[in-house]
Amino acid sequence: MSAKEFSVDPQLVAHLSELRKRLLFVGLWFIGSLAVGLYAAPRMLVYVKRHSGVVRIDWSVFSLSDGLMVYMKCATLIGIVLTLPYALYHLWAFARPGLTKTEAKATLLYVPASFALFVLGIAFGYGIGLPMMIRFMMRLNQSIGAQEIYGIRHYVAFVLSFLVPMGIAFEMPLVLLFLTRIGLLTPDAVKQSRKYAYVALAVVGACISPPDFASHLSVTVPLLLLFEIGAFCSTRYYRRREKLAVRPV
Repeated sequence: MSAKEFSVDPQLVAHLSELRKRLLFVGLWFIGSLAVGLYAAPRMLVYVKRHSGVVRIDWSVFSLSDGLMVYMKCATLIGIVLTLPYALYHLWAFARPGLTKTEAKATLLYVPASFALFVLGIAFGYGIGLPMMIRFMMRLNQSIGAQEIYGIRHYVAFVLSFLVPMGIAFEMPLVLLFLTRIGLLTPDAVKQSRKYAYVALAVVGACISPPDFASHLSVTVPLLLLFEIGAFCSTRYYRRREKLAVRPV
């Protein structure tokens, strides 16, 4: 084979070099955010313990490593949350050369909006959904005569397994809008899938909420509202784009 066949596209090399540089920046930012997390984790855990929304819960440890594992998990979560908007910005900056000026300006808004919706979802889950879940679980444990001793490692894992999905679920409006922007979703498709989406969201709400009607509604209704907000934004954007496309030059 000739040397020409082994030549590498300079443009590809430049893209990979830029990607490596941005990944390095994000990695360094995460290390700094993790340091902040290591400092803030004890205070955050004390706050979570004091503000469970139900009763004061005494945490127990069942192995010497439980405290360390929870501490590191909490610090890592703080680091990831603080890194998320910075990583999203670099993702946008990496894709920016392939976008028009209008597209770049519009997609840049996804960075703060995505972060804000994720934090809003966690806040909603922590302030409304989690207390109801804990209250139900405690009543159930008491009804079967179980002695309540809560291990810190299992408690924190339970809290995170509830809050993180709530944060992701609150990204639904942005996901619908994004799918519309790239041409994978239309208002007609949203209308046709609405009843299926309602059933799916009801199932999701039932899975992450206590099995009583009030708790189920308090989780499912916000999910349905998020879907409708996303559908409304998607339709508005699609109609606006159609008007611009048919506007005479």
